Amino acid sequence: MKAVMYGAGNIGRGFIGMLFSASGYEVTFVDVARPVIEALNRDKKYPVRIVSNEGHEDLDVLHVRAIDGNDQAAVAAAIGEADIMATAVGVNILKFIIPNLVAGIRRRMAESGRPLNIIICENLMDANKVVEKMLKEELTEEEICWFDKNIGLVEASIGRMVPVQTEEMKDGNPLRVCVERYGFLPVDKAAFKGDIPEIGNMIPFEPFDFYIKRKLYIHNMGHATCAYLGMFSGKDYIFESIADADTQGIVQNAMLESSLALSKKYGIPMEQLMCHVQDLLFRFTNRALKDTCKRVGGDPRRKLSPADRMIGSSHLCLEEEITPAFISVGTAGAVYAYIREQGLPQSLENAKETLRTISGLEDGHPLYTWILPYYEMYRQGTGIRELRLAAEDARSRELKEVI
Repeated sequence: MKAVMYGAGNIGRGFIGMLFSASGYEVTFVDVARPVIEALNRDKKYPVRIVSNEGHEDLDVLHVRAIDGNDQAAVAAAIGEADIMATAVGVNILKFIIPNLVAGIRRRMAESGRPLNIIICENLMDANKVVEKMLKEELTEEEICWFDKNIGLVEASIGRMVPVQTEEMKDGNPLRVCVERYGFLPVDKAAFKGDIPEIGNMIPFEPFDFYIKRKLYIHNMGHATCAYLGMFSGKDYIFESIADADTQGIVQNAMLESSLALSKKYGIPMEQLMCHVQDLLFRFTNRALKDTCKRVGGDPRRKLSPADRMIGSSHLCLEEEITPAFISVGTAGAVYAYIREQGLPQSLENAKETLRTISGLEDGHPLYTWILPYYEMYRQGTGIRELRLAAEDARSRELKEVI
């Protein structure tokens, strides 16, 4: 069995390629980083280090090779004979790999005609639809007809945390990737064409929209909230930020707000989501990952966009009549970080402008009344404990009004 892993970076090597190899596939990585390509072809394996606060475990990922993404003929040949494929190249790189994907699809159509499922492992809402649109813009009507019947674009939810790899983490081997132990891969069951391949730790699920929202509005939102609180309080690492009891209280309650909304929307038992929240809180304490608040809180503009983790989770809460008090603390932190990143003065007017232009909130939207008071607390240098107490007080007032 043969698998193509487009992207030999942290997720490609540290997660998906590892799952493919462990499931019995010969894995061909496609990348443009010559040192990585040459090392994979030389060693035919690479090390993955599973790290935790208790220590680490080293594993070798075997039966691997690599081809240069600039060699379209070689990429097309690999796609043409693959039994399964995945992409993990990053949102901004997707458009550059489309010509190679098209060449591979055409070769497959001309030679074997077998269906191919491509697992899309990109941190992007509706990633499968985005890729489909870009591919079909390059295909003829006849090719689109074949594509619709034979190519499955399978959205995935990437839960494994893989930080930027430092030289210390590489520990003398540039191919080494340090990861956390968590390694489940939820995928869109309805998107597969033909039989669903047996891949260890892959969880086919439908409706898959639930898993996408769970990842974005619980995991990503909670992670970002932890990062912004950490950045505000002078912490460098996520494990340092979550070690603060008041930060943990805000993050936990924010994730529970999203959990309540998701439970109501999808009919998922709250007990299941609470277990997920507790697992995430524990995983955030992993010192060995050395994940930084700066990395997790990076690109606040995207995180504040209308459907992304901060504003999207708040919209969902309002739709399900859940008060987003603690989520709004994190959102205000993102607004504060964005204004600082832009080199603008911290002011209420700039915060309102950010919510208008970046988050798409019209004047008078209910979220203004939740987010802006917390933003003012950030601007005035209020402590994390005071932010937590303010959110608890706001939630208590809401509950009294409901009763």
